[in-house]
Amino acid sequence: MLWLGAALLAALGAGLLARAELQRQREAFDTDARIVHRLLSQRVVQHDAVLATLALLQPVRDGEHAEQRLPAVFPQVLHARRRSEGEAWPQASLTQAETTSRARRRAALGAVDLAQGRYELVTAAGTGAYALLIDLKQTVPWDEWPMTPASSPVRVRLVLGDTHFTIQPGREHTPSRGWTFGFSKVLASESQPFDVQADVALGWSALPWWRMLSWAALVLAAAYAWQAWRRQTTERRRAEELLRLGQVARLNTLGELAAGVAHELNQPLTAVLANTQAALRLLDDESPDLPLAQTAMTQAAEQARRAAEVVGRLRRVVERPDTQGATAPTPLEQAARSALHLLEPEFKRRQASVALATEASPTVLADPVALEQIVHNLLMNALQALEQVPPEQRQIRLTLGQEAAEGLLQVSDSGPGIPPDVLPRLFQPFFSTRAGGLGLGLSLCETLAVGMGGSLSARNAPPLGAEFTLRLPLAQ
Repeated sequence: MLWLGAALLAALGAGLLARAELQRQREAFDTDARIVHRLLSQRVVQHDAVLATLALLQPVRDGEHAEQRLPAVFPQVLHARRRSEGEAWPQASLTQAETTSRARRRAALGAVDLAQGRYELVTAAGTGAYALLIDLKQTVPWDEWPMTPASSPVRVRLVLGDTHFTIQPGREHTPSRGWTFGFSKVLASESQPFDVQADVALGWSALPWWRMLSWAALVLAAAYAWQAWRRQTTERRRAEELLRLGQVARLNTLGELAAGVAHELNQPLTAVLANTQAALRLLDDESPDLPLAQTAMTQAAEQARRAAEVVGRLRRVVERPDTQGATAPTPLEQAARSALHLLEPEFKRRQASVALATEASPTVLADPVALEQIVHNLLMNALQALEQVPPEQRQIRLTLGQEAAEGLLQVSDSGPGIPPDVLPRLFQPFFSTRAGGLGLGLSLCETLAVGMGGSLSARNAPPLGAEFTLRLPLAQ
């Protein structure tokens, strides 16, 4: 779930970066296109102004006319002509343009050859007229142009009707791929109504891949760091819980051990006491000149009684307190899941699969720590039994249920089971089938279960494995 969220966040951030970059390029494109329109509009309006000025001028000295000097002043003017009164234009297009100019009282277009990048502009002046042959290539103010024509991906054209003149070729226009931006606006001159059209096609290479990948890497690194921190926190808490549980287990084991030692020592000490008393009585029947022997045996008997009292006091000190006073309503499923969480690394290390089946979720009356220790010990006992079978057959099943007024917790495994001769002695203190084992784990679990008013039993579960059943009274 974490990685899915990180992937979605990385994709969302990359998408926003791509959108911002495309918006930036769109704004830059619009700005350049408007500058192009303004520059070209200034030039064509200049043509109108030139013609209007010619109409007001008179021929200069030696019969030279002002229009003859225009090509030297304006490079875009290829040729300038003047029709005097009584003369006729050599081309019909000029005659028609003059007629239109007189009717509209402004300059008018004559012949337009956008394929060659040329057009005629005519204005009527009194009884005569003036005409300019204009070169569109020279009209473009390249020194003020906002783009680099050789490398810019933007295509700029002047369009009139079905014909066009390409000012800047730009990149090949492929609208089916990537993103396409367009601009269209007529020049600010009624006499030269050319439509300035600009467009650009951006492909996937226009996206800010470096920033997008950096963002994705940052998000994934943050997700990894968060996961590592969560994993470290979980492992630390698991270790602390295992340490606490281990400390409680050691204390309980110490109590079990002390109780067992006290029980084992009480019988020989009683025998010593009885033998000493018998010897004392025999000595009392002897000659009275044996007071020293009598005194020694009396002291021995006294020391034996003292040893018995010391062992009794030791047992009372280290014996576990009554668990009935510490019981409280405890959800059985909560204790089971807590133990499973603590032993999760151990399950993975031993390649054992574990399943939790909840037929019921009873709340029992128990000491939460003692209950957790019982479940922990039963699961560890099952893991140790599975060491004798191949990894692919290692399975543990933990089942929760309810029967009458008791909550049930069953731990079953797919191990070799319990030998029939071992089953009756399974819960005896100091009895163990493992080399080096103390034989106190199951004995301690039974003692804790009985102390909470419950019971712990074991049986072989056919066809393979063992099954331990913990019964505890339900909480009212």
